Amino acid sequence: MTEQELELLEGSVSTVIFQNEENGYAILKLDVRGEEVTVVGPMAGVAPGEYLSVRGRWTRHPTYGPQMKAEAVERRLPQSMKEIFHYLSSGAVKGVGKTTARLIIEAFGEDSLTVIEEDPEQLVKIKGITRKRARQIGEVFRQQMGARRLMEFLTEHQLPLELTALLRRAYGDVALEVVKANPYLLVNEEFEVEFSRADALALSLGVGREDPLRLEAGLLFELAHNNYNNGHTFLPRRKLVEATSTLLEVSGELLEECMEALVRRGEAECEQVAGQEAVYLPALHEAEVCIAQRVLEMSRAELLPPQGLDKLIRRIEQEQHISYAPQQRAAVELAAGRQVMLLTGGPGTGKTTCLRGVLALFEMMGLETALAAPTGRAAKRLGELCSTDASTIHRLLETGFDPRTGRLVFTRNSYDPLKADAVIVDETSMVDVPLMAALLDALRDDCRLVLVGDPDQLPSVGPGTLFADLIRSRAVPTVRLTEIFRQAAQSAIIRSAHLINRGEVPDLRRSEGDFFCLVRREPEEVLDTIVDLCRRRLPERMGIPADQIQVLSPTRRRGTGTRALNQVLQTALNPPLEGKGERRFGDWVFRAGDRVMQVRNNYDILWREEGGTDSGMGMFNGDIGVIRSVEREVITVDFDGKVVEYSPDMLGELEPAFAVTVHKAQGSEYRAVILAALDGGAMLMTRGVLYTAVTRARELFIVVGDPAAVAGMVHNNRQTRRYSGLRARLAEE
Repeated sequence: MTEQELELLEGSVSTVIFQNEENGYAILKLDVRGEEVTVVGPMAGVAPGEYLSVRGRWTRHPTYGPQMKAEAVERRLPQSMKEIFHYLSSGAVKGVGKTTARLIIEAFGEDSLTVIEEDPEQLVKIKGITRKRARQIGEVFRQQMGARRLMEFLTEHQLPLELTALLRRAYGDVALEVVKANPYLLVNEEFEVEFSRADALALSLGVGREDPLRLEAGLLFELAHNNYNNGHTFLPRRKLVEATSTLLEVSGELLEECMEALVRRGEAECEQVAGQEAVYLPALHEAEVCIAQRVLEMSRAELLPPQGLDKLIRRIEQEQHISYAPQQRAAVELAAGRQVMLLTGGPGTGKTTCLRGVLALFEMMGLETALAAPTGRAAKRLGELCSTDASTIHRLLETGFDPRTGRLVFTRNSYDPLKADAVIVDETSMVDVPLMAALLDALRDDCRLVLVGDPDQLPSVGPGTLFADLIRSRAVPTVRLTEIFRQAAQSAIIRSAHLINRGEVPDLRRSEGDFFCLVRREPEEVLDTIVDLCRRRLPERMGIPADQIQVLSPTRRRGTGTRALNQVLQTALNPPLEGKGERRFGDWVFRAGDRVMQVRNNYDILWREEGGTDSGMGMFNGDIGVIRSVEREVITVDFDGKVVEYSPDMLGELEPAFAVTVHKAQGSEYRAVILAALDGGAMLMTRGVLYTAVTRARELFIVVGDPAAVAGMVHNNRQTRRYSGLRARLAEE
């Protein structure tokens, strides 16, 4: 049996080894003609005694041997007396144990399951079963049948089985009826089904090509897809209609009528903003409007600075052994008298010095100050620079469960605000509109806010160009640091970053100090050189161990993308060894010792502090850790002292991180950075990507590739336009 062989197995479930009730993932033993076979995959509610037809691919677990990964499952209820007894006595139906199972079968024989589902009150004929208990048994069994029929429906229409648990969590027992009534809900964020598949399902169920249900779903999909994937907070109405017309192959006139219906029902917002007839998703419209209103209120507030401000600043200079330049002093003074301020500047201009000064001033004023950043690594770096605790914005706002929606939400808000008197946020260029709206909502009315960042770095992954909009609006008190200090100017990394930002190509022929270019013009040469740098040259010659080197690439694919880089780097830096646990998932083998990244926000994940008693919830997109162990079905990852256990169904949230894209490296700083610069699409080989890559390096930056590709990135200042109304809302006021 090869790993890629697709095969059909049929048999009865003998044992359920593991089952995750949240997402339906299960590990079970299937009795196939007397031979027990391990099957893994999403199989919600499966129980011993059931007969399964499983279509899947064979994989090999390093410890437990061959197992089938289920891709489609058809379930048949037990039919013989022996199968029914095995099923009921397994505990699959709550309230029925071995003794009760035997009594039910003795009373109703092969009709036992039909009686339980359709006429459970007959169970009162059995001694010990009350009418209430009979109804409870019937209700539990009907729920299981709902899950079974939903799974059968998904299998029939070739949809992922993982949807079974997600849909039942969202819609309960009526999940199947809800999906049949509106298949387009599968496109929603929590289900992530491609629109084309949901559309095909809807058409197969009889939805007409010009049905308003289909047209409205297409409009909302294009609006959400473009906002969250391309960084827009709104779309011009004309562009939205044109894109949806192409997607659905229908006329724009029909879509205009549906657009009006969506606006009337409040499922979309439409208004004139930034010279456009803008269409918003309601949540993004509310977030943008709230940010503009709150920031303007805070910008107008002038606070009395503390008495003896000059004396306090001189004291800070003495304690921190510095002497502020005029721009730096202006930043500290501005923080003393304004409720909100922006602090911006490129590398080497003293942002960190100012930030430390503002923090020290707030402490002297008796203000309780919270430090935060968008990512875990950025928060850790901020805390180290300021010698105090810092957290991610997500953790600062805390998370809780909303029983109305079934989703996790921030528990800190206007009803339960943060206790802090002041909040300082670093790397604000990474903050998107929804997150900033949540942060502002959680600030007390008199809380101060200092936003620090570099607007020339890549914008946030999520919607909006928040930090750049705040700066360009000129509505918020701002200090822009421009002077490069003498010590910083000695760094070729900093000089090169400023040259790149001005559109000038650094002299790549001069390999000096902390900035080097190694010319390689073939993908294989780039990969070989990077492996040699990480495995031998930098550790041996410069004393920089491999775990303090971060390899970056503008792209995931192509010959020098992160996919190819991770494969060769894992082989070189963490090869397989006897006794070293590993587990295959998709195209990747996760192995103890691997560097990995959490690639989506998950507020549910429980972490515990290594060697301590502290614990908490939530891991976030961009968090990087190291696999400590792979035992049985669990992969244990250490994220800088926070230990998380990943079961097999959670592995889609992890990716290898020996090499990461420049976008994923935002907000982080590394002792040494190696950039593969050879090939990539024009949208990725840009000045902003190169500038962001260079500014991630603290001690050493090495670019490996073609100097022509580097020059091309410098000259390619293409910036994908993002539709955002925040700047206009701020400027209008």
